[in-house]
Amino acid sequence: MGYTVTVPAKLSIYYVVLSWRNYKRRTFVMSNNKEKSDSGNFLVQGSILAAAGIIVRFIGLLYKIPMTRAIGDEGIGYYNTAYEIYNIGLILSSYSLPLAISKLIAARRVHGKNQDVQRVFKAGLLFGLVAGGLMTTILLFGADWITVHIFNSPNSALPLKVMAPTILVFSVMGVVRGYFQGLGNMVPTSISQVIEQVVNAIISVAASFAFMHWFANRETPAAYGAAGGTLGTLSGALAAFVFLALLMFLYRRQNAKALHRPQADRLESWNHVYTALFLTLTPIILSQFVYQLSGSVDNSMFGFLMSGKGLTEKERLSLLGIYGGKYRLLSNVPVAVASSLGTSMIPSIVRSRAQKNRTDVMYKIRLTIKFNMLIAIPCAFGMAALASPVLRLIFRDSRDLTRNLLMLGAPAVIFFSLSTVTNAVLQGIDLMQKSVTHSAISLAIHAALVYVMLKYLNLGVYGLVIGNVTFALVVCLLNWHAIGKALHYRQEVRTTFLLPCICAAVMGAIAFLIYALVNKVTGYYQIGLLVSVPVAMIVYGLLIVLTRTVTAQELPDMPFGMRILRLCRKFHLM
Repeated sequence: MGYTVTVPAKLSIYYVVLSWRNYKRRTFVMSNNKEKSDSGNFLVQGSILAAAGIIVRFIGLLYKIPMTRAIGDEGIGYYNTAYEIYNIGLILSSYSLPLAISKLIAARRVHGKNQDVQRVFKAGLLFGLVAGGLMTTILLFGADWITVHIFNSPNSALPLKVMAPTILVFSVMGVVRGYFQGLGNMVPTSISQVIEQVVNAIISVAASFAFMHWFANRETPAAYGAAGGTLGTLSGALAAFVFLALLMFLYRRQNAKALHRPQADRLESWNHVYTALFLTLTPIILSQFVYQLSGSVDNSMFGFLMSGKGLTEKERLSLLGIYGGKYRLLSNVPVAVASSLGTSMIPSIVRSRAQKNRTDVMYKIRLTIKFNMLIAIPCAFGMAALASPVLRLIFRDSRDLTRNLLMLGAPAVIFFSLSTVTNAVLQGIDLMQKSVTHSAISLAIHAALVYVMLKYLNLGVYGLVIGNVTFALVVCLLNWHAIGKALHYRQEVRTTFLLPCICAAVMGAIAFLIYALVNKVTGYYQIGLLVSVPVAMIVYGLLIVLTRTVTAQELPDMPFGMRILRLCRKFHLM
């Protein structure tokens, strides 16, 4: 079946192309103040990606509500198990391609090596096709063995098989995303992520309900429902790929002369390009692999150890569905900001290091970490304070177990956000092997701790949450030490961590009291939540301004910073 581009789709594509051309013009005009422009722009571009990430995660929350109701906690357990395996395959093959490609392109672009940039792009495409195709084949034909012998969940094989071809799509799509990111433009990646998630949501919900109805007479209809969910993942990836392919075609056609303009320096050999790609990819892949492996270790150990304690597959998968489909789903939403900021920061740091501008590197690290903490810390406190009504609203889940998991695991939002950003810093300063080592050490501690809590302390699913928090904390501490040692860098603690925590604690207390009061007066928890959340946001914003957590000098380099600064000065707050 052919694909026809609608008028709105065409307009969005041309908008991206034109916005990129306008961005280049602005950069040229501001060339006399290049360092300042780049320092502010990378955070703005990162925020565009972060906004898209938040939208994506929000859509993910929305569509998981009807999908969970359709397939139940059991089906979500099958879905999450398949997704964990899929994620490992994606990481081992192509997940890191956008980061690696963006880093290599940024390093060559700063020196005007246009032809070398194109060689990196073509080498990435070939690598993506080979690696993605190989991993797709492995998961398609090895799904039954993997789900039975490693995860003790044979019913997860079907959703895994349906999702496996997504890896090949992502492999090629990741190269295109990395290409634009290396040029300093996060808009194509942002739009494609939103397209991907919208299509994913529609197909996942529709297919889940349809499959549960069509296969209702089968022994495990929830497994077929989970397969409907993974069909949405594949469909979303295909839709995003079509958008990016059209965008790349238009971009390369409109910039054909510039792309093929001869460069002054000698062209890199293909062997050198592939070597550079391999050397850049390998540590990132290993780091991400170990990072992701913690979730798979949790699922595997929980499956075998809880089976030994008498829990059936349905009971185990229901608990894993609560852990992965509710606790981790909610806690991962704020982490999207950190991931996006890290993605934009890597090519920006590479450019500054190529220009031997150490001051700019330090400034970007400090600003990114601080901005990230200003968002992650209140999210963690707010999640803990309003855990019960949030779960009731999103999942219609009022169980003490689910609420306790979310409250206990709230600190993970801070630690995972910080570990994600610090991993990006290590990658940007060519210390990628440190990320691998730190993730491996954290995984070993995590696995040992979870094993003890499951087997000997009988903490059940609570042990998984504690292990999740501990893993991220250890990564943070190790990364922090490595960055400080390598750059002689020290983050300002008072306004980055201490004051935001105090402001967030006050915010959380006020939010809980307002919610409790409104809920008691009206009898509707929805109204209590609707009132308490915006009040909490206003309170936190006022507190960080009044305590001088954010200064007038820092605001202009933050997204919407000038507007916020003018508003604060209007009310004499700064």
